[in-house]
Amino acid sequence: MEEYILLPFNFKQFDNDTVLLVNQAGEHLFLPLDIFKAFYDKKLEQASKYYKALKAKHFLTTEQEKNIVLNMLATKLRTRKAYISDFTSLHMIVATLRCNCLCKYCHASSVDIDSKNYDMDFDTAKKTIDMIFQTPSMDIKIEFQGGEPLLNWEIIKQSILYAEFLNKFAKKNVGFVICTNLMQITREQISFFKKHCVEISSSLDGPKELHDCNRKSRILDSSYDAFVKNSKEVNKILGNGGCSPLLTITKTNINKLHSVIDEYINLGFNNVFLRALNPYGNAIQNKENLDYTTEEFTEAYKDALDYIIKLNKKGVNFIECYTTLFLSRILTPFSTGFVDLQSPSGAGISGVIYNYDGKIYPADEARMLARMGDDYFCMGTVDDSYDKVFNGKIIKDIVKNSCVETMPVCSECVYQQYCGADVIRNYLETKDLMGYRLQSGFCRKNKLILDHIFSILKKNDEETMDIFWSWITRRNYGDLKLEKN
Repeated sequence: MEEYILLPFNFKQFDNDTVLLVNQAGEHLFLPLDIFKAFYDKKLEQASKYYKALKAKHFLTTEQEKNIVLNMLATKLRTRKAYISDFTSLHMIVATLRCNCLCKYCHASSVDIDSKNYDMDFDTAKKTIDMIFQTPSMDIKIEFQGGEPLLNWEIIKQSILYAEFLNKFAKKNVGFVICTNLMQITREQISFFKKHCVEISSSLDGPKELHDCNRKSRILDSSYDAFVKNSKEVNKILGNGGCSPLLTITKTNINKLHSVIDEYINLGFNNVFLRALNPYGNAIQNKENLDYTTEEFTEAYKDALDYIIKLNKKGVNFIECYTTLFLSRILTPFSTGFVDLQSPSGAGISGVIYNYDGKIYPADEARMLARMGDDYFCMGTVDDSYDKVFNGKIIKDIVKNSCVETMPVCSECVYQQYCGADVIRNYLETKDLMGYRLQSGFCRKNKLILDHIFSILKKNDEETMDIFWSWITRRNYGDLKLEKN
């Protein structure tokens, strides 16, 4: 028998009699423990079905085929890292820090609606758009944030019009998003968004009593009532799906996620992102009333995911977005645009944020950290040159400290190819960009979630796998079933 060559992979004993293997291309395989030992000792027979599976997924090769297989692996790895060459596609603009809501967990530490000197002016907005169009990426998403960005409506409108003017010459693929609580959105604004193809992102934390508990309006009795009324108006003008809400999980709703999911469905939404609380801004000040352990979050996540899968099996097409991000990385060779699941980190590479005062940060969390008094991650300002900002010390330090392939603990982790590094969170918790994995809540959360996802994949239930593929491909699960039948 020709001796085979082991190709690079990480592994872990998944349960009492199974080992999970993942290679550098993100391919995975479950092996019985005895088969794994035979494979590792190079005693696996070529006639074995496991030998053929390991060879097909590039866990082993022969001397004769080594160069061809290594080239194939390199191609797959380049595909997974393709986001690096698409530098930088997401550009977030903080139009104002003023807000008509006083959310208990507000990460941005917004200010009162009547506060002065917290709005972006047109000169800063123009310089921001000018810098955005210097990005080498041909695909640009410009996202307006706050506070409540609509409180600085004229700047939003003029920024979009100016970006469209510049794009007559740049000819890039430009899209717009506005993140708004919808409390004071007008029909005129919605019509403008329709004309200029602006997507709307908002927030919904569940039924009225859950939503209003932490998302307090400064101007109305109920932020929930305003959201429901105005989201219907948005859908009427933009069509269904015109508004995409984002969930923040707190101690208030963590044990009521079934009712949160039901509320999303009742209001006509077809997805939810099970998002843990971020330790920035007001969320720190109100930690005692809002926070929970990593284990509490992951148990709630697993229960909610199982509930969503059951709903899909009953014919309700509904997606859990965080799971879908992981599934895309596990089951396809493609990278995702999610900054936290990239190596090196997508902070500054995939996304960047321009503050109302012209300061530039590699991620929204870095801007939040600055509001807490630590401006470490400021990359520069819109008055600086593009090269000074995007080729400066901060972004180089982020890259050097966020390649999981070389980071302690991460370098040996079986989930290395599916995860990433949150340098801002690491710095917040340890004052070190690389952080300390053994105490990292980010690391522990993703490991527990991936353990659960792989336990589902290991069962390989046909109906569940079809549901997962419908999420990845954004196709109706019912249509997939009809095709198969």
